[in-house]
Amino acid sequence: MKKYLSLVTFAHTIFAMPFAFIGFFLAVTTTSNKFDWLKLVMMVLCMVFARNSAMAFNRYLDRDIDSKNPRTKQRDIPAGRISPAAALTFTLINCALFIGTTYFINQLCFFLSPVALLVVLGYSATKRFTALCHLVLGLGLSLAPIGAYLVITGQFALTPLFFSFAVLCWVSGFDIIYALQDEDFDRSQNLHSIPAWLGKVNALRLSTFLHVLSAAFVVMPVFFTPVSYLYYAGIVFFCVMLIYQHLLVKPNDLSRVNFAFMTTNGIASVVFAVFFLLDRIWIK
Repeated sequence: MKKYLSLVTFAHTIFAMPFAFIGFFLAVTTTSNKFDWLKLVMMVLCMVFARNSAMAFNRYLDRDIDSKNPRTKQRDIPAGRISPAAALTFTLINCALFIGTTYFINQLCFFLSPVALLVVLGYSATKRFTALCHLVLGLGLSLAPIGAYLVITGQFALTPLFFSFAVLCWVSGFDIIYALQDEDFDRSQNLHSIPAWLGKVNALRLSTFLHVLSAAFVVMPVFFTPVSYLYYAGIVFFCVMLIYQHLLVKPNDLSRVNFAFMTTNGIASVVFAVFFLLDRIWIK
């Protein structure tokens, strides 16, 4: 179990899971649908299964690339801790569990489950042909809030889409920062990324622009649903953390990229979600 948790970097679930809770409780508190413990559990399971399949498939598909990159050659497959066949089997099992769980949620979630898997699994191949791979990763994680909203309602709505767009821009932006570490390696292997395409300075500028958009999207829900001062506090905290990570990383100093990537963004998502949930309780 420990090996498989390492394979899928389970700690990184902290990025999208809080936004899934936001989508779920947005639906509970703004529609006539009632809270349902079983649906909450199934939503969490779907998040886990989808992310497990995406990460395991990424490690499987990138195993040869990872073995050449000094930064990634100690990952589980190149290091021999997990075989490629085991990683692929783990991927298929989690895909089946994801689709199977959506069957018990509602018809729309079940019909859309292959589409969701196509997005989250397809990301792994994009670095081979487009520098927009960061946006595809962001798109995959952006399914969390709207998907969780669909678990409760079974229908689309505008407000959860704002949170999805916020996640898309936020994740794409910080993934560009993370990819700065591999700029030279990506070029040497003919791999595509924003840093390899635009260089460090322009990549950071694009990341900043995406994070400005993300901040704008977390503001948009205030125009469509009642919120309290708690949600505004969450907005301020989220934006401060976006700014902070850009202060940590400079084109000529990447020593704090990992801190900016994991710690700063993990705290930003969890604390923002906590403020959102407290706001929902206050409004109720």
